[in-house]
Amino acid sequence: MTGNPLDYLIVGAGPAGLQLAALLERDGRRDYLVLEGADGPGAFFTRFPRHRTLISINKPHTGSDDPEFNLRLDWNSLLGDDRTPRFTTYTERYFPPADLMVRYLADFAAETGVQVRYGARVVRVGRDDDCFTVADAAGRAYRARRLVVATGVSRAYLPAVPGIETAERYDTMSVDPRDFLDQRVLVIGKGNSAFETADNLMETTAVIHVAGPGSVRMAWRSHYVGHLRAVNNNFLDTYQLKAANAILDGHVRHIRRDPDGYRVTFSFTRADEVVRELHYDRVLVCTGFRFDPDIFADDCRPALTIDDRFPAQTDEWESVNVPDLFFAGTLSQARDFKRSTNGFIHGFRYGVRALHKMLERRYHDTPWPAEKIDATPEAIADAIIARINRSSGLWQQFGVLADAVTVAGRAARYHDEVPVDYLARVGLSTDDHRATDVFAVTLEYGPDHDKVDPFDVSVRRIAQDVPGQAHAAAYLHPVVRHHRGGAVRAVHHLAENLDNRWDRPDVHRTPLVAFLTDRLAS
Repeated sequence: MTGNPLDYLIVGAGPAGLQLAALLERDGRRDYLVLEGADGPGAFFTRFPRHRTLISINKPHTGSDDPEFNLRLDWNSLLGDDRTPRFTTYTERYFPPADLMVRYLADFAAETGVQVRYGARVVRVGRDDDCFTVADAAGRAYRARRLVVATGVSRAYLPAVPGIETAERYDTMSVDPRDFLDQRVLVIGKGNSAFETADNLMETTAVIHVAGPGSVRMAWRSHYVGHLRAVNNNFLDTYQLKAANAILDGHVRHIRRDPDGYRVTFSFTRADEVVRELHYDRVLVCTGFRFDPDIFADDCRPALTIDDRFPAQTDEWESVNVPDLFFAGTLSQARDFKRSTNGFIHGFRYGVRALHKMLERRYHDTPWPAEKIDATPEAIADAIIARINRSSGLWQQFGVLADAVTVAGRAARYHDEVPVDYLARVGLSTDDHRATDVFAVTLEYGPDHDKVDPFDVSVRRIAQDVPGQAHAAAYLHPVVRHHRGGAVRAVHHLAENLDNRWDRPDVHRTPLVAFLTDRLAS
């Protein structure tokens, strides 16, 4: 281990690791390296999803030539300039094959010129003074001032059920439906991997039961895309139409394997908690994945959260107990777990870009990028409306990222995509711009949006283009919060709009100008 330590060492050449490396490369921060255990980027997508169809949407035809707006409907591309490859040029399939993601990431790495060392699987991370010490499986050693872990959730998450180790796991089970011919199958889990698996087996099995303790949550109702997506819900028809299959609500208490298959003790979620023993030929565990912390030495082992599935993180995606250890990509969802989109490419690509800006600000004294605008209510309103009508970052990272307008006297600046919690804690003031007022602009669903039937026309009618009812909107709409003296002083909602355009003078602009006028004069 020789030479000066790197500024940044990134572990993992998946989408998040490549995104951060590309941003560093673009800005001339060449003192970094990405370590990847596989022989190429995007190794996760060579194996997952097991049935080889992505559920991240791909829509090349939007009717718009605005690349920023088009990213709202392109959930697979990484962020870059005009030369950066866009996934939408690879296929027109709405739900594309996973192998195309592997190809796309290889092209992205080549086009951006990121510095990646492949075949460098990290086996140990330690701490020496102010530097991280990293060793790979080939015996090579590295030192870095900052470490960014972008490995994703690489270990299967198994609930604490006696005997579950005898069942088959999603990451290793057969995906050939003929291997399950005329069998009774239990699928444990109620997410997309469970229903993707059940859908794949419907034509060959005798019976499929999908089991889990909670109710099935539909993404079209919760607006969390990790909940069950429509593309995977054909199985629901077979249950509701009494076609042999079923969904079981309750807890798997015990799994016993015997010569005839499996005997599963199941406690149904009912008033009397009925317990039955059910028999199956196969049991498949599709309960998701977790972070693998085993590479970390005790002196820099990150604290965990959410049933020990993710590293616990600050509002800068930094470990809560290990300074200068950051997380990017799927791991960053610990901050917005099942509330927004940091668990997915179309969300964490913006999170990584925000992380890059925070690193630049913290370690290189680079202010958060901003555009100067007039500090008048009219100019601020026009800048806000122009952004919310086309922004993909606010659209995808709803409630997590905010545009911020900072006002210092007669000067105002517009800052894109600042993490909401970071903005509230740190602020964006600089030596030449001491902001007294901050307007944080987010796109958000209503607080009880997941309790509302999205197909109920009476609900949509309440807030549709009605300024006085804007706060009652359940669907995605802009929210402007006025911060002063470290606290939120007032909140303004822009009325929900079917076309997601918030520029009607009487409905959107005039009420916003009035709000800004009142707050700046207060």
